[in-house]
Amino acid sequence: MGKLILAIDQSTQGTKALLFQEDGSLLAKTSLPHTQYVNEQGWVEHDAEEILGNVCSCVETLMQESGAHAEDIAAFGISNQRETCLAWNRTTGKPLGRAIVWQCGRAAALCDELKTTHPGTEELVQDRSGLALSPYFSAAKMSWMLQNVPEVQEAAKTGTLCFGTIDSWLAYSLCEGHPFVTEPSNACRTQLLNLETAEWDDGLLSLFGIPRSSLPQVLASDALFGVSDFNGALAAPVPLHAMLGDSQAALAAQDCLKPGEVKATYGTGSSVMLMAGDAPIRSTHGLVSSIAWNLEGRLSYVLEGNLNYTGAVVSWLKDRVHLIESPSELEKLISEANPNDRSYFVPAFTGLGAPWWDSAATGMLTGVTTLTGRAEIAKACAECIPYQIADVLDALRADTGLALTTLRADGGVTKNAYLMQFQADMAKASVEVSKLAELSAAGAAFAAGRGAGLWTDNVIHKRYGHETYTPEMAEEMRQSKRSGWQAALRQVRCHS
Repeated sequence: MGKLILAIDQSTQGTKALLFQEDGSLLAKTSLPHTQYVNEQGWVEHDAEEILGNVCSCVETLMQESGAHAEDIAAFGISNQRETCLAWNRTTGKPLGRAIVWQCGRAAALCDELKTTHPGTEELVQDRSGLALSPYFSAAKMSWMLQNVPEVQEAAKTGTLCFGTIDSWLAYSLCEGHPFVTEPSNACRTQLLNLETAEWDDGLLSLFGIPRSSLPQVLASDALFGVSDFNGALAAPVPLHAMLGDSQAALAAQDCLKPGEVKATYGTGSSVMLMAGDAPIRSTHGLVSSIAWNLEGRLSYVLEGNLNYTGAVVSWLKDRVHLIESPSELEKLISEANPNDRSYFVPAFTGLGAPWWDSAATGMLTGVTTLTGRAEIAKACAECIPYQIADVLDALRADTGLALTTLRADGGVTKNAYLMQFQADMAKASVEVSKLAELSAAGAAFAAGRGAGLWTDNVIHKRYGHETYTPEMAEEMRQSKRSGWQAALRQVRCHS
């Protein structure tokens, strides 16, 4: 069997634990979902203790089913949903409320107030963090907690407050000695990290009212963060040797290590990410500059567009609208749609992300005619995913001047061949779909394996190939469809 690398992928919908062998092959995996708490105001929350329990349960099940032992594991790595954040008590280790999920827009009014009361706020935030001022990122969520949650206010007064993203929470809760740590790919998404120095920025901390003492220490992405037996799930502790935000982890797994290489991760939302290299690229087209990682002592940057709802649209069709019973039905249903239907769906459930950044926008099904039925609605909802990705890719082209003729793709939606072909047509680029579904986990495993000295190159990427979709649609048809999508977007953004 040789040495193994354990990967934890803690995503918006659930938690996965995977074991990769020394040759890069996937030995075993297991997963558990966690509860999505959505109230009547549309606030989205997770129970951090449920997530922690699921991580430990997944590892215990994985070890039992694989027959592996703790001594077989060289290291483990964590990939995680990024902007989701929570507060906990440094003394008790208990959360001070549920985690606020990245999708949650409850801090929109706070961001608007900052713009009004502090002229130049948007420019300051963009300049120092590389990110557009938005409730999407963690800083406004943390500030909201300080203003509205008495337990958080009390912890701040007594100096026992910990604010962190999910990586910090898991490292603190799992590892011996409770290290309070994070790393740049997650820390930069709080909107409190200085993009150039990769350190907490005093000006941003002051603007959002976040005490520096409440934030974790920022270490390298492949640091030895601590050791863990997963609260008894393993017979002996193993080293945590990598933490990465899920999108950056997928970038690493796709082997997008050279400037100009691009990938799209189709999760609950989507991240379209371009490797920028050793220096940040400042966007003028609605994208954000972020840190890719700090691996082997080297800081790398990305240019990124984040979409709030892509794969989540499929879940909405299944769970809320009951138009389908399973995502696997969608491709067949699309094939039954009338090709002359002109409907479009814009999934602005909690506003629009990149490249529009319109938190007041709401969703819309438009272009409905007598031709529009169940299949046509399903098709319109599904096609909004490639349309959004294509818009971000166009913004990347505008910011970089690069042709960007290849897009590497991963995530659940990539199983839908119709949508991947439609993506290639709308983006006017070849789409290379990884044959390994677990890309975020693979990236965490890759970084952990390198950090532990097991690997020197990306053996997981080399082992698994990809399927390629190339553009086939006539240019006139492509432009007509993109124009119809842009018209639908304008309708959604016509609000008071």
